Amino acid sequence: MKPTIEVLTDKAELIERSQTVIVEKIRGAIAQQGRCTIALAGGSTPKPIYGAIAQKDLPWDKLFIFWGDERYVARDHPDSNQGMARSVWLDQVPIPAENVFPVPTMAPEPAAAAASYEQTLRDFFQVSGAAVPRLDIVLLGLGEDAHTASLFPHTEALQVRDRLVTVGNKLGEARLTVTVPLINQAHSVIFIVSGANKQEALAHVFSAESDDMAYPARLIQPRGEVWWLLDAAAGANLGLSAG
Repeated sequence: MKPTIEVLTDKAELIERSQTVIVEKIRGAIAQQGRCTIALAGGSTPKPIYGAIAQKDLPWDKLFIFWGDERYVARDHPDSNQGMARSVWLDQVPIPAENVFPVPTMAPEPAAAAASYEQTLRDFFQVSGAAVPRLDIVLLGLGEDAHTASLFPHTEALQVRDRLVTVGNKLGEARLTVTVPLINQAHSVIFIVSGANKQEALAHVFSAESDDMAYPARLIQPRGEVWWLLDAAAGANLGLSAG
């Protein structure tokens, strides 16, 4: 499906538009099927967006939260994606504890934690074997190296096709990440990208010549819809006007 690309005037407009799109997708999924499943992104860009969503009046008991990736740290560590989302969003709304599925990060081996989280997904969606669950929404960011989730350039995680969750590595630092097949199965994938330092990465993502293994976000070609929400600083070289 052809991507929807929107370039917003500045970061404030990016935050506003992102939360609007996400809330619309949440409401739409709940209206259609009685629940919404969403995999959250980490990093600094989505933090104010999550804070804005927390101010909305949503049927929180029908929202089910997963994570697209996680640093292998405790929940109270400053780098924890779970900790960030809880502090600005999930702890601010009456979402049932049993609706939140954090990535386990306290197992001695990251590979065991990845297998555990994969089983959590399979149990929730009631799928087995080669079946891939279909999340309603997957939120993603983009790094300067065009990584997304914890799918980094030229790493083994990019080639995993028979698992839902695997270990991603950034300069030897273990992270847990959902895999390309799980992301690509989603109904809606929403990239949220901010900053002039992302211009080169975006140019490679949308180039016909660039290599997928060198620029991992290129691998995200979902069955459903894909949105690219950019601020003007990030999208300056794409030839699209901000609006």
